[in-house]
Amino acid sequence: MKVSVVTPNYNGEKFLKTFFESLNNDSELIGEVIIIDNGSSDNSKDYINNATFNFPVKLIENSQNMGFAPAVNQGISNAKHEYIFSLNNDTEVKKGSIRHMVELISSGEDIFSVQAKMLQYNNKDLIDDVGDEYNLLAWTKKTGENHSSDEYTEVKEIFSSCAGAALYRKSLLKELGMFDDNFFAYMEDVDLALRSRINGYRNILCPQAVVYHIGSATSGSRHNEFKVRLAARNNVWVVYKNIPIPLKITNFIFLFLGFLIKYLFFLKKGFGSIYLSGIREGLSTRDKIKKTEFKSENIKNYLKIEYRLIINTFKFLKR
Repeated sequence: MKVSVVTPNYNGEKFLKTFFESLNNDSELIGEVIIIDNGSSDNSKDYINNATFNFPVKLIENSQNMGFAPAVNQGISNAKHEYIFSLNNDTEVKKGSIRHMVELISSGEDIFSVQAKMLQYNNKDLIDDVGDEYNLLAWTKKTGENHSSDEYTEVKEIFSSCAGAALYRKSLLKELGMFDDNFFAYMEDVDLALRSRINGYRNILCPQAVVYHIGSATSGSRHNEFKVRLAARNNVWVVYKNIPIPLKITNFIFLFLGFLIKYLFFLKKGFGSIYLSGIREGLSTRDKIKKTEFKSENIKNYLKIEYRLIINTFKFLKR
């Protein structure tokens, strides 16, 4: 079974040599690599057009930065194969990882996505992300961040795969509506994971698949105006879009506290007004977001999600 690797690129020339060389290790499984260039001003496109690879490479050129979610959707729409490996450009894939992911996702029809074990590129003894969790406060947390790479060695269910190194089924992506173009970047994978869980699918960690990740290579530092505003806006959209009214009412106090605490945190960091502007944008533009259709046959799945949100909240508060 061949895999289509889908990777957005924005001025990432300095990462591409390592990126492609690591993919060569699993070239027998790669049917194609689709690079969606978001209006790069460096020599990324020249490098891709002039280099020699062990697999077909398709370059989709956008005249401007369309964002992560729209770019990945472009790649998915152009992909020839059922398995889509969404992979950041600032990564190095360990040999054999793609095979492990394919074997795991093909082991169950209810598996929507498989997450690679992401380690920090500059300190490979530490974990970057082994799956994203979501809680009642509407907070997303990278599981395992800064833990020893010797931890998380077992296959396990996770709330959401990080789209920086995750394998999906194209047929299910089409069924669920793919990534939401409106999100541009940040939270688009959590939104997608929520939709998958609402419809009864699972997201799984594959610890045998290892991807080394630099992190924040395109958008810059951990906290900046761009990221704070977009993440705040998108978090409003995630709640509005995927949480039905009864659960919004049930969780209201936690949601209110979550957004309040985040505001106070960013106020201290000097981004308070930026965070509030993102919240206001999310609320004022929510009508442009297509809500996930509520179906009575999914009530059991909503209850499972609520249970997971509660557990994740207690785990967070215990820290």
